Amino acid sequence: MDKIIHLKSIADLHKLFQFSQSMQHPLIAIVEVASNAFHTNKSIKVSADFYTVIFKTYQKDTIKYGRRTIDFQNGSLICIAPNQVIELEDESENISIMEGWALFFHPDFIRGTTLNRKFKEYSFFNYDVTEALHLSDKEKTNLKECVLKIQSELLENIDSHSQNIIVSAIELLLNYCTRYYNRQFITRKSTNSSVVTKVENVLTTFIENLEKQSLPTVKFLAKEVHLSSSYLSDLLKKETGKNAQEYIHFYLIEEAKNFLLGSNKSVNEIAYSLGFEYPQYFNKLFKQKTGKTPIEYRNLN
Repeated sequence: MDKIIHLKSIADLHKLFQFSQSMQHPLIAIVEVASNAFHTNKSIKVSADFYTVIFKTYQKDTIKYGRRTIDFQNGSLICIAPNQVIELEDESENISIMEGWALFFHPDFIRGTTLNRKFKEYSFFNYDVTEALHLSDKEKTNLKECVLKIQSELLENIDSHSQNIIVSAIELLLNYCTRYYNRQFITRKSTNSSVVTKVENVLTTFIENLEKQSLPTVKFLAKEVHLSSSYLSDLLKKETGKNAQEYIHFYLIEEAKNFLLGSNKSVNEIAYSLGFEYPQYFNKLFKQKTGKTPIEYRNLN
């Protein structure tokens, strides 16, 4: 197994890549992507204790996240949470980067701020590489302005107000990312609709081939349609109004209704046939979603 280089601090980051820019702050860094910014003479795997936001336009794919190569050719942005692994390939033979920047910030930098309290809302930090954000020229400009504001504070105005200003700029940048991902979900609506169909087919096949009591999980569903759990959940939310877990529950309850009205199976038999290990949980979920117990639903209909 290849050794993973783990970066505990921004200082470790500077030491590994020997950035031309000096380090302005121990918990945050902005790096302008020059041709040697992430240059390595061999492929390496890296993880870190801090958040990473990277925008690059490459002539050649040189970064892998998971098992897949990041396509930066048209200018894409990825957000990487702490402790996730990326692979940097040897690009010594073909270094041709058109533009880009990278923002790194440690969780300690935003701890105790309003941004820290809302960070779970930025689910795109857990998206897969193939779910990168592809930006228009205007969107690139808006994000770059946020980065320049952070850079300006780091270079010129480190004082008692700097952290608040920088945190606000990071929050603005991430809010823009949320907006642009919402736009991307809309512009890919036809593709997303096919994903919803695939999800339905996966759930149908799962129930039909159920050999033992088990419920479909979000992780299982995401793997089957080749998406990350977070991206699938957000996609389904946009397309159906339900996140992935809610959609699984919706599907199971709809199937349960079919069994209740179209068969003579007992409630316990229906629960087991849908993968519920405990019929009590099935009864509780059914009432939670419909306002009636399975028996009440069957008798009323």
